[in-house]
Amino acid sequence: MGRACRVFSPAAAAAEGRLKIDASRRKVLSLQSRKSSHRPMAPKKKKARKSTKSESRRRKFSSPPAKQAGLWFERLVKLQARLRASNGCPWDIEQTHLTLRTYLIEEAYEVLEALESGDDAKFAEELGDLLLQVVFHAQIATEEGRFTASDVVREIHQKMVRRHPHVFGEKRAKNATEVLKNWEQIKAEERRAKRAELGTTSAARESENVTMSLLDGIPHTLPAVMQGFQLTRRASRIGFDWESVDGVVEKLHEELGELRIAQSAESRDQIEDEVGDVLFAAVNLARFLKVDPEIALKRTNAKFTSRFREMERLAHSSGRALADVPRTEMEELWDQAKAAERVMAPAPHDGKSATRS
Repeated sequence: MGRACRVFSPAAAAAEGRLKIDASRRKVLSLQSRKSSHRPMAPKKKKARKSTKSESRRRKFSSPPAKQAGLWFERLVKLQARLRASNGCPWDIEQTHLTLRTYLIEEAYEVLEALESGDDAKFAEELGDLLLQVVFHAQIATEEGRFTASDVVREIHQKMVRRHPHVFGEKRAKNATEVLKNWEQIKAEERRAKRAELGTTSAARESENVTMSLLDGIPHTLPAVMQGFQLTRRASRIGFDWESVDGVVEKLHEELGELRIAQSAESRDQIEDEVGDVLFAAVNLARFLKVDPEIALKRTNAKFTSRFREMERLAHSSGRALADVPRTEMEELWDQAKAAERVMAPAPHDGKSATRS
């Protein structure tokens, strides 16, 4: 995210800090500014031991102690408050919750891209950028007297303890499926408790006429694919799901058949409805196969972009614009781009997506 006063990394305690990694002590610690150094006292030297190259790579970005993480978080909160002060950064001062919405979404997607890249330094940096968005919003809320960064951290800490009774309480869970089922039950109880807190206010009286749903809490502002994924995932947790992937595939074929019929009828509204049903069935198929459809589609978009750019390059190398290439030859260029892609493709990795919300 580019702007005049860009300080979008949690490691940056000064306008131009840089993160250094001390692999031997497994601490992410050093921050240097142009004017001074803020390094803590070095710990006592320990006897070094030999480590393999792969072990060293794994330890490069090891998490620092919780106390140190808290220290840097406090510094980041103070830094953002300083940027928002009357003599701070003009750009930061002008921002509101609404103006920051785009950046919040952008940073989340940049985290996903960094994760896919396998570059730990980039991954850590982008996670920092996303964290700063949280701190930024919390600072604005603090100035408005609504809540603070401490409230944000406390709330999520208490929520995680509350939603893991099988870890911090007496309850037990046999497997991940049982954990997710309990998770939804606890969330439902939390929603009931919040409604009860409304007391006898008009909002409470109105809520009495509204039936609570397992689907409560899924934002309407989510992109359609992500929202469909969340809806079907919630429903599946109480058993409203297919028994096997064959049923989902059959449903997808059924929706495609209905789309054909709508297409013959030449009804735009009906075609739109059926296209939506096809997409929804495809989202369901992805979920059943334990694939996040949003991420899968993003990867396919990137693949298409790469291949299309290669087609443009190949056409340009023959002295033509791709638009001037005959359709049949375009197919040949596409096949060449795919072949080149297979040659350059990295080794596959097993990326497992989270299934909780």
